[in-house]
Amino acid sequence: MKTSIATVSLSGNLQEKCEAIAAARFDGIEIFEQDFIAYDGSPADVGRMVRDHGLEITLFQPFRDFEGLPEPLRAKAFDRAERKFDLMQELGTDLILVCSSVHPESLGGIDRAAADFHELGERAAARGLRIGYEALAWGRHVDDHRDAWEIVRRAGHDSVGLVLDSFHTLARKIDPDTIRRIPGDRIFFVQLADAPAIEMDLLYWSRHFRCMPGEGDLPVPEFLQAVMATGYGGPVSLEIFNDQFRGGSTRQVARDGYRSLVAVMDDVRRAEPALQLDLPPIPPRQKPEGVAFVEFASRDEDARALEALLGTLGFERTGQHRNKKVALFQQGDIRIVLNEETTGHAASAWISRGTTVCDIGLAVGDAQAVLDRAGALGTEPFAQPLGPGEVDIPAVRGLSGSVLHFIDPGADLAQVWAQEFGVGSAPSGAGLTRVDHIAQTMSYEDMLSWTLFYSALFETRKSSMVDVFDPDGLVRSQVIASTDGRMRITLNGADSHRTLAGSFLAETFGASVQHLALATDDIFATLEALAKRGFTPLPMPQNYYDDLAARFDLPEGLLDKMRDRCILYDRDADGEFFQCYSRAFAGGFFFELVQRGPGYQGYGAPNAPFRIAAQKRQMRGKGVPSR
Repeated sequence: MKTSIATVSLSGNLQEKCEAIAAARFDGIEIFEQDFIAYDGSPADVGRMVRDHGLEITLFQPFRDFEGLPEPLRAKAFDRAERKFDLMQELGTDLILVCSSVHPESLGGIDRAAADFHELGERAAARGLRIGYEALAWGRHVDDHRDAWEIVRRAGHDSVGLVLDSFHTLARKIDPDTIRRIPGDRIFFVQLADAPAIEMDLLYWSRHFRCMPGEGDLPVPEFLQAVMATGYGGPVSLEIFNDQFRGGSTRQVARDGYRSLVAVMDDVRRAEPALQLDLPPIPPRQKPEGVAFVEFASRDEDARALEALLGTLGFERTGQHRNKKVALFQQGDIRIVLNEETTGHAASAWISRGTTVCDIGLAVGDAQAVLDRAGALGTEPFAQPLGPGEVDIPAVRGLSGSVLHFIDPGADLAQVWAQEFGVGSAPSGAGLTRVDHIAQTMSYEDMLSWTLFYSALFETRKSSMVDVFDPDGLVRSQVIASTDGRMRITLNGADSHRTLAGSFLAETFGASVQHLALATDDIFATLEALAKRGFTPLPMPQNYYDDLAARFDLPEGLLDKMRDRCILYDRDADGEFFQCYSRAFAGGFFFELVQRGPGYQGYGAPNAPFRIAAQKRQMRGKGVPSR
């Protein structure tokens, strides 16, 4: 099945878009009229440029306000169409998209529109061209694909077919299964777009908030499943209008588009195996089984400071790498790797960002299957030379140049630590048991990209996006988690360098992980043990605890215990949550300690503004974290 994307989906000029689309491995390209008009080259030049990149022009679009016009506007519309036919023949494409009219003088009537399309079909057929009619969700008379299909059916011309766009159907909450009644050979083209669930004007929603399939809330897989059930065998294309994408990286958005398109087609194939989708074999999404390790790149005094902080958190140095200046610290099922190498990936990360999380290891059922799926989705693999006795662990590039390794559980996981570090079981330490969640910070414009990265690769669920209020701005946060909670990743998007998240990005030149949350079954006992090791928690003001007393009925003495240990508290209908934070170091990184009650699935969001304010009080100056 051919993959395609509309040029309007990307930033840049037409040549830059072609290069990015080809590099992302698409088969075809929709030429958006404005992109063509703005290009300094003839239609024949554009056609050659597209084909030189190994692409085909799958569609020219859009042709607006055609059907149902009174004279002399009707005659003018046919004249305009003939000019576009000339252009299409020079470009080397045979299909044009005609969207339902929004012209204030257009007249309603199925038969009137059908007659117009029959005549247009005659003119197109004489040139070997085809017409695709699409119902805009805000069309003046036609805003439903069922009405558009009736016009195409009554037009009764082989050169006139239907164009289906998931946004126009799903935004109006039209049942996509109604598409199954349309003959597949009468569908000429299919466009996909997702969108967040927002109640607003349809046109404004479409023009500014569309996103890639899997990034929003619309049932795009169900739409495509209905389309494929008709026997449709043409291109599946992306048409995305999004303000972030227009200002983002052309190549990154194109890569995301390809990833989303392949993932949604794979979803359709798995949901309805009888459908004939011409796709290469792709392993299914794997279920993450936890965080196998977190690796820091560091050097010299910063490395010693991190080592000391780990000691106050109850970690013990349990192993030294057989070939490298890399140490392993453990507690419970948590492994922290401290890499002080002067060559390789960790060294590059340290030179670029200082002390930073450079690598995350995820335990998965089948590491090779994850790597193969990542490759099929267009993700860049990662590898570096192995030393004697080192285990080859599958890996890909992650956020901000970091690396994600995939480790099979059981024997393979144990082999890595026994063979490379010479260690076995981990010490119990102070009662920290596992990584509860990893908090990744990024610019807000990158959030959709990384939501898609995780959700397309793994079997996960995503939370609704929430606003986190910083005294100096706003941070948007979304959680990607496995269904059993073994892997939780919070994605935090910063718009301004004035926020805590934004200042961390500025200080570290874009480091990906801002904090690591570690779980304990008894946060009070853990903090008592850590106090003896010299751990100093982030102090919280008395006002916070006075407010807790007003909001919650707490057992006698609990509030005093929380105040003494600087513990924050949250509770919902499903359970309660305790959390405590370390002070920041190395550009703003910090640790969080959490006790998650049965049923509680949140992250203490109501406490975030107070935690951020407390962290900012620890800064040397506004926007500059203390080290």
